[in-house]
Amino acid sequence: MANRLARETSPYLLQHADNPVDWYPWGEEALARARDEDKPILLSVGYSACHWCHVMERESFEDEATAALMNEHFVNVKVDREERPDIDSLYMQAVQALTRSGGWPMTVFLTPDGTPFYGGTYFPPRQYGNMPAFTQLLQSIASAYETRRDEVDASAGQVRDFLRSAAEAAMPEADESGERLFESAAKSLLSEADLKLGGFGGAPKFPQPMNLEVLLRHHRRTGDEDALRAVETTLTAMSRGGIYDQLGGGFARYSTDAQWLVPHFEKMLYDNALLARLYLEAYQATGKEPYRRTATETLDYLLRDMRSPEGGLYSAEDADSEGVEGKFYVWTPQELQEALGAEDARVAATYWGVSERGNFEGKNILYLQRSAEAVAAELGLDPAELEERISSIRGTLLSERGERVRPARDEKVLASWNGLALRALALAAGVTGEERYRRAATELGEFLLQKMMDDGRLRRSYKDGEARIDAYLEDYAAVADGLAALYEATSELRWLAAARDLADRMLKLFWDAGRGAFYDTPVDHEELLTRPRDLYDTAAPSGNSLATETLLRLSLLLDRDDYREVSERVLSDLAGGMEKVPAGFGRLLCALDFSVSRTAEVALVGEPDAGETRALADVVYGRYLPNSVVAGCAPEDDEAPALVPLLAGRETRDGRATVYVCEGYVCQSPTTEPEELARQLDEI
Repeated sequence: MANRLARETSPYLLQHADNPVDWYPWGEEALARARDEDKPILLSVGYSACHWCHVMERESFEDEATAALMNEHFVNVKVDREERPDIDSLYMQAVQALTRSGGWPMTVFLTPDGTPFYGGTYFPPRQYGNMPAFTQLLQSIASAYETRRDEVDASAGQVRDFLRSAAEAAMPEADESGERLFESAAKSLLSEADLKLGGFGGAPKFPQPMNLEVLLRHHRRTGDEDALRAVETTLTAMSRGGIYDQLGGGFARYSTDAQWLVPHFEKMLYDNALLARLYLEAYQATGKEPYRRTATETLDYLLRDMRSPEGGLYSAEDADSEGVEGKFYVWTPQELQEALGAEDARVAATYWGVSERGNFEGKNILYLQRSAEAVAAELGLDPAELEERISSIRGTLLSERGERVRPARDEKVLASWNGLALRALALAAGVTGEERYRRAATELGEFLLQKMMDDGRLRRSYKDGEARIDAYLEDYAAVADGLAALYEATSELRWLAAARDLADRMLKLFWDAGRGAFYDTPVDHEELLTRPRDLYDTAAPSGNSLATETLLRLSLLLDRDDYREVSERVLSDLAGGMEKVPAGFGRLLCALDFSVSRTAEVALVGEPDAGETRALADVVYGRYLPNSVVAGCAPEDDEAPALVPLLAGRETRDGRATVYVCEGYVCQSPTTEPEELARQLDEI
């Protein structure tokens, strides 16, 4: 018999709808029952692509005896952390304070008013090392709640006080500011970089694209070759490793080893959106074709495998298929021969390091151990011939792999992650000039505005025709940022107007002028123990970082001093965090770099689809100009100057597409020539 989760749309919650556990979604119904019956709440938080979440479900939540214990003693609440980042952030902070660690699945025990008093992550069905069996834990917690309530209430009170004080705690004072702060933070990040294998630190290794972008900006600012080497070593190693899907494109969540070989196989939209953008920027900075290819293959994966019929992008693909982690992705030599024939199988095995012994549980994760030139020499092939052979082989293996049982896909569409993807697609449209990226970005922008907006309010999640949950700060900021980038790539004013409207709404709903930072939840959100304010970037940028950078860019496009003032207030108030813990503020450090740099304001007047307009845009997008904005319009567009003051008085010369390069709205001589435009941009 299905429990209450059967009424939800989240794929993660629906995975638990047939558990014998009497699950509730988070909400007043569960909280009211806990109050009425004076029962503790068992809060379980996870997400659909979480391997250990699936393990705990199989071991405990599907077990009748365990479920009976849970149902007898607790009100059981299941939360999808991706739908409810506010709940996840609040209670993860409590678990980390209680245990000095965190992760998913997260298991937290709450008093009926929602205050945590005990928590942890995964608990096994039988005692293992220092971890108690989950049933033992349930019995101990139930006994303590019933017989030692004063101790439970005291613990809950301490955690409540900690959470509330942490929410209002000020950042430490910074010793540096402005450019000096950015440079000291970049050097600190560089000192943690692995210049041999790429990335930061040892295993497990996460891509950390925002911190790599800080190093790329630092190199552009100072010419520091070690910073560029750290970025390039990482990008090359990741794209050659098993963390990258060598057949279908796209990156797994992280590498379990220091060499980027064995991934944790789930693929997340936010990782791939952020990495596609970084690889495009690396291509702009270096002109190296492999970075462009990795970016486009990653975006092609999203458009092929993660796109809904309506134009939105799904959230994630699981690590497991048929109950086995990585089964979809790995190969044996025999499987290669059956798919390709003996000769092509030999080429593929040599190219991707496939052996009888294998590199993952007796099978092979495809990866590039050696350069293509070295492989071509061993096989006696010309490098160009090898590339052609591998392209054909890749297509055959991708088709063959498509016949396997695919990992489960989380088909909810999240606003913030789609905003990140929109930024990457819009950049790809500009950098590559390929119409398919412009079309996909436009369709994604349409989807976000038509399907995920309701009476001027953005929604967090969309699935099965239903948009639900009021959006959080990160959603407003990421979607506004993506729409602004879409305007830059298309010159269609409607996208910029929509970005402005979202930014204005964001300031009304989330800004805390007293603190100088944003809240994560809107002012009319349900009351929680504290009003969450997550300041640190994690695998995805924080709402505060996104909002700050977005407002800075929009302040130039729209000439909005109020946007800049808010951004500079955040940068000032969080300066101590950027200085002391730069690895937790990568996106905000990029915003700081934007704030203190000479910014290029490019006004391009010409028919958007005309060849001469595209030639000028190619010059702009062919350079790594992270601290720039591009404002475009058609010559006859009389409405543009009212929205974009940078376009006021900008006319074409001799009827040809014309570009104006400005700083602080003071412009150089207009030009119609790509060569002159390149010279002007290079001066900035």
